Amino acid sequence: CRAAPSQPTMSCAEPCRAKPCHAVPSLAGGKRDNDLILPINSSLSVTLHQDQLKTTTTAAASRDFTEDRLWLNGEEADVGHPRLQACLREVRRLARKRRGGSAEDAAPLSLSYKIHIATENNFPTAAGLASSAAGYACLVSALARLYGVEGELSEVARRGSGSACRSMFGGFVQWQRGERPDGRDSLAHQVAPETHWPELRVLVLVVSGEKKQVGSTAGMQTSVATSPLLKHRAEAVVPERLALMIRHIRERDFEGFGQLAMQDSNQFHATCLDTFPPIFYLNDLSRHIIALAHRFNAHHGRTKV
Repeated sequence: CRAAPSQPTMSCAEPCRAKPCHAVPSLAGGKRDNDLILPINSSLSVTLHQDQLKTTTTAAASRDFTEDRLWLNGEEADVGHPRLQACLREVRRLARKRRGGSAEDAAPLSLSYKIHIATENNFPTAAGLASSAAGYACLVSALARLYGVEGELSEVARRGSGSACRSMFGGFVQWQRGERPDGRDSLAHQVAPETHWPELRVLVLVVSGEKKQVGSTAGMQTSVATSPLLKHRAEAVVPERLALMIRHIRERDFEGFGQLAMQDSNQFHATCLDTFPPIFYLNDLSRHIIALAHRFNAHHGRTKV
């Protein structure tokens, strides 16, 4: 549905094309609060281009709908998922606040109407390509248009998937850890726009389209509970690396950027091995590609990939 977001009776948000985020220096290293999805460290990502990888979501509400429904890639899915419901609840709360506290007012779209959501990814889902980041960022954007909500929405997207808060922006985006127990200061902000480094290219090599054997959320929870390396990483390593990576980005220093990205990727996967039982996100083909990158850089005498 490509109608305007404020039609009477039936309202549809124009399809939102959110972008999966590709983590650069510090992949989300675990959560200190699983319900609010609050991280144990800040992180940084670069958002990919919508022409190549994107989620497209349409949201519609109507007095004729008898129940909330959700379709993912053409198949009906569980609309009652707690994280999806958290996003829907938060957007409706913001809409109610904007309308002065009443769900049943003169606004053309009643907050009591049931909602239908259809979302599609043009890349493998749950395979390590940030489908949840793109999906929840897109969902929140579509719901916000549907209900006429404006302003800071990265906190709402975070309630669906932590990395989704970064996908609310283009370019290079930092997710600030925050300190408040209610998570109100755990937000994303743009470090540099997508126009900042036009020469930079991201190659996404799909080594497997299968779902991960251990999901990101479950893996992070186990790592937080069992990995001493993860705790050391969050407290002693990530803050310094994050500041350094931001400097490399702002100076467009690819040598420093590339080396730090690779080093941090290595340490992230080391925390996976330090987890008990260990988690294996890399496969044999992944390791061949890593070796190829180092051989390529050695051949050229500098970091090119």
